[in-house]
Amino acid sequence: MTDALSIIVVEPDRDRALQIVDSLRDAGENRIHVISEVTGLERRISEHQPDIVIVDLTNPTRDVIEELTIATSPLERPVAMFVDKSDENLSKAAIEAGVSAYVVDNLRPERLKPILSAAITRFNMFRRMRDELTETKRALEERKLIDRAKGLLMKARGISEDEAYGLLRKTAMDQGKKISDVAAALVTAADLLS
Repeated sequence: MTDALSIIVVEPDRDRALQIVDSLRDAGENRIHVISEVTGLERRISEHQPDIVIVDLTNPTRDVIEELTIATSPLERPVAMFVDKSDENLSKAAIEAGVSAYVVDNLRPERLKPILSAAITRFNMFRRMRDELTETKRALEERKLIDRAKGLLMKARGISEDEAYGLLRKTAMDQGKKISDVAAALVTAADLLS
């Protein structure tokens, strides 16, 4: 945590919130906003667009965890959740919802900085994995589309696979488009004509 972060702290208890804020200030020059009321949480978090959300719960329930994870958008930003007590089902629900750090046994100031750093690192790692998965799926869909377009060309023109691909590539270059775009147009046209 070397750069200044925009941090939202969700903590209904004023004394605990002040303790967290003091710990965060000791950890660096962060912009901190405390939200003490859980109602309307999603709107308030959206207004601030924080880098990370810290949620401190004394005794969470599954419903509270689900509501908080929806409100904190854990797939858009790291969320560190601190609880006094938990069970396996609650921690599993929080992690599956995308919470980056789920820490049992209260929020202790000396642990805050390394936990937040780990939460941010974990969030960034999972975001990269989600992005890579999305890109891989997109590439696979493009590959299927190109293969289908090659098959249409091979059948319609009686040419080899290499010639079909060459024709797709030449058409794409001539039109200043991607091969997948030309393939998509060909497949769409073939679907309309059949």
